[in-house]
Amino acid sequence: MESTEEACSPNEAMQQVMQTFDIPPSSDLDLIFLKGIMESPMAHERMEETRLEAVRENNLQLVQEILQDMAGVRDPSGAAAELQKILQEPHFQSLLQTHDSVASKNYETPPPSPLMDPTLSNQPVPPDAVRMVGVRKNAGEHLGVTFRVEGGELVIARILHGGVIDQQGLLHVGDVIREVNGREVGNDPQALQEMLREASGSVVLKILPSYQQQHPLRQVFVKCHFSYDPSNDSLIPCKEAGLAFQAGDLLQIVNQEDPNWWQACLVKGGTAGLIPSQLLEEKRKAFVKRDGELGPNSSALCGSMGGKKKKRIMYVTTKNAEFDRHELLIYEEVAKMPPFRRKTLILIGAQGVGRRSLKNKLLTSDPLRYGTTTPYTSRKRKEGEWDGQSYSFVSRAEMEQDIKAGRYLEHGEYEGNLYGTKISSIQEVVASGKMCVLDVNPQAVKVLRTAEFVPYVVFIGAPDFETLKSNNQGAVEAGMTAKQLSVSGICCV
Repeated sequence: MESTEEACSPNEAMQQVMQTFDIPPSSDLDLIFLKGIMESPMAHERMEETRLEAVRENNLQLVQEILQDMAGVRDPSGAAAELQKILQEPHFQSLLQTHDSVASKNYETPPPSPLMDPTLSNQPVPPDAVRMVGVRKNAGEHLGVTFRVEGGELVIARILHGGVIDQQGLLHVGDVIREVNGREVGNDPQALQEMLREASGSVVLKILPSYQQQHPLRQVFVKCHFSYDPSNDSLIPCKEAGLAFQAGDLLQIVNQEDPNWWQACLVKGGTAGLIPSQLLEEKRKAFVKRDGELGPNSSALCGSMGGKKKKRIMYVTTKNAEFDRHELLIYEEVAKMPPFRRKTLILIGAQGVGRRSLKNKLLTSDPLRYGTTTPYTSRKRKEGEWDGQSYSFVSRAEMEQDIKAGRYLEHGEYEGNLYGTKISSIQEVVASGKMCVLDVNPQAVKVLRTAEFVPYVVFIGAPDFETLKSNNQGAVEAGMTAKQLSVSGICCV
């Protein structure tokens, strides 16, 4: 058979093959059988090319016109009503729209449907597709992964951020571990951890993938208000995976999916580890042992109180200072910010350490930069005083109304008169472009720690008692205060 460079139709190719049958020798039974098949009219019908052409390209428009005509029919018959219902079906109209697109050869990719989840079509699939994953590690090195028992099998519970497994990205939360280096793992998480810890070099894991979609994690920075040592924690699922830190350390929270155990790393550097979550640590610190769990000495003292019902106290704003004393400080969310101008300077410390003296020195040293508030009082104005000099004078009824409305940062009563610092007076100083200097009680700091005031808090430590007593005596002699400092006063502060 001669070759040709031009393409030929299926019928022409069939004719060329049949011509070869006439070239001797053609007595072979297989060739005779093949020749009979190819000479059959049925084979020729199958090889004929029949092109399908669309009758119309605007069937959807035609259906819309039919529906408009049918809408004018007052009492349609049962068949007409059924036809109208079929033509209005979204699936039927989508079919016609697809037909019209193919007929008009409009092959552009349509926009994704908001009703369809694209991740569902990308599922890798069969659920029993076992994979082999290779990991290289040193003996004693922790892989940064913990396990749990689920359905009688060992499943990856969490992958620590920055660990060996996390860096390789070959394993995911929910994957089932079947074998390690050809050995079945059973259903004991501790035994599997020991097996992985002792392994070195190449470690081959036989896993059943979970194909769970991984969501991007939100990163949070917190300041710790307590110290933590995972080696002394009986609740942590894996002590080797824990992260130790001290009070005041800054942590970066990289995973908060587990309600009890977060993954975090120190901002100053290091690998990630497990830390107790805010919820878990609050429960642990607020836990009170039952009467039966108390020691023998405590039970003798508190036995008479065992049968009494506990008193439930609801939070009220008028006693917020008492509630703040018992507030649990666990983590405080922080953020790294560029240098910026502070709006308020808050001086706190024990009574008599010199907060007011320091504030007055700042105000006199640079009055254009520092300012302070004028306290409000309900007492009557004395001779020679005017409003706004040392105090802003208001009626007691007005002051009590503003206190109930929460317009005062702090307030108190002395010799039957009310005194207080109004929040609006702080706002006025800040609006004037000055830094407002305040010497307030520590409970007031909670109100001021907002984006509106952006405070810089300075704690003034108390000197030894003799120095403190000498400073107080000098202030009394100078007429700056009438309060005599005592040991009992210091202890009660």
